[in-house]
Amino acid sequence: MKKNEYLIPANSKKSMLILGFFTQMDLLIFSIGVGLTVILMLVVRVGDVKGVLAVLTPAFVVTFMVMPVPHHHNVRTFISNIYNYFMTRKTYYWKGWCIQDGEKSKN
Repeated sequence: MKKNEYLIPANSKKSMLILGFFTQMDLLIFSIGVGLTVILMLVVRVGDVKGVLAVLTPAFVVTFMVMPVPHHHNVRTFISNIYNYFMTRKTYYWKGWCIQDGEKSKN
């Protein structure tokens, strides 16, 4: 191996994550959603399946948001990437055959 050439392992960022999957923000969002679900379970009396699903919805949503996705960190970052892609102004740098470089044509 030549000097100053390093091989970086593909999973080098996983060591910076909690349990290899979660950031602090992921765990904060998850704990708030699960905590809200526990509070709703203690406060709201439900007698049917629709009520149970309504009470458990915050836990289902935050679990879905922090679930790992291939090629992205998790669903939350995937959705934020999609949002940023469609909402930010894009600048395309293109230099083709129809642009002059400041040189005079020899015709």
